[in-house]
Amino acid sequence: MTVQVDDRLARHNALVLAVCQALGGSNASIIISAGGLTGAYLLGAGNAFWATLPVSLYIVGTAAATVPVQLAVRRIGRRNAYLLGTLFGVCGGLTAMTGTLQGSFFLLCLGTFLSGVFAAMVQSYRFAAADTASPAFRPKAISWVLAGGVAAGVLGPQAFVHFKDFFAPVLFAGAFLAQALITGCSAIILFALKVPAPAPAATHEAPARPLSVIARQPAFLGAVFCAVASYALMSLVMTASPLAMVACGFTSDQAALGIQWHVIAMFGPSFFTGHMIQRFGAVRIVAIGLTLLAGCSAVALAGITLAHFWIALILLGIGWNFGFLGASFLVTRTYEPSERNLAQGFNDFVVFGFVGLASLSSGAVFNLYGWDIVNWIVFPVIVLATFALRTVHRELAGA
Repeated sequence: MTVQVDDRLARHNALVLAVCQALGGSNASIIISAGGLTGAYLLGAGNAFWATLPVSLYIVGTAAATVPVQLAVRRIGRRNAYLLGTLFGVCGGLTAMTGTLQGSFFLLCLGTFLSGVFAAMVQSYRFAAADTASPAFRPKAISWVLAGGVAAGVLGPQAFVHFKDFFAPVLFAGAFLAQALITGCSAIILFALKVPAPAPAATHEAPARPLSVIARQPAFLGAVFCAVASYALMSLVMTASPLAMVACGFTSDQAALGIQWHVIAMFGPSFFTGHMIQRFGAVRIVAIGLTLLAGCSAVALAGITLAHFWIALILLGIGWNFGFLGASFLVTRTYEPSERNLAQGFNDFVVFGFVGLASLSSGAVFNLYGWDIVNWIVFPVIVLATFALRTVHRELAGA
């Protein structure tokens, strides 16, 4: 079975999913802004080593749910699977809120983990938009969905700023209440998603290959590694940024605003990244993204003023957009339509597994070795990703 190409339907779904991305993506902004600070608030200075664990478990939840998401999509359809995901998001926000109010670090972590399951659904939106798109429109469809993250970049941090004191004198609990409410709103929008019934597969369509065969392709491995590098390095630096800013004397509101500009930079370029991929090629766009990620760490190492932090976070966001979106498109060129769910699920599992590891390591590296070492780690990974990108270019050029 396959899905027929219908760019008009793809445009409709891309717009619906862009709105859902704006609402669902705000969960990430809230957890990134509040997770580490809430962890430090509950644990106290003596246990700051584990402060970023809530953020890490959010990403671990995303990684753990990537394969089940694809299985749920195949069994009950995209819209029903996504609606189920919003239930995890609402429960996650309410659980984290309860944990913060009760002083339970365990409940806080459980809540962010459940929110990560919802995030796996949100991450799948970009592939859903591409399902019925023609090859020419596919990169634009992915870009449109990710462009919804611009609104998420404003909505999430502003929700943190305005709701964090809702349950004063207990700090930050209100931010998780806002997260649950926003997720509930996204469930309403999802009812507008139009998922066509699968059409009979063409008789000439090749049967799906085993995952072991797909995953051994040099182009697939290289594209996935570039996606891992783009997202994991972004997670490493981003997770430590609020802690580093507060440690340097800035307020939690200033840290949240830094994350706001970072998330806007993550998704803002999506309005034209798809066009740039069509014009210049995904390989060039990924290369630019990797360069910008290196530039982020160079700026961060140059100073610890508010401007240094915010400029670094903006470069980090744009670098992620070019690197991850370009790599996502390269991944779609390495499998057949019949292999879509299998390849996408494996890709996201690998990506978010490493992103979770990077996030967990971020707090530990920051507390043990400092902000500078967090940024120095970026450079050797960029070098390896550049070599992987060359392999992708060589393999796809010869295809």
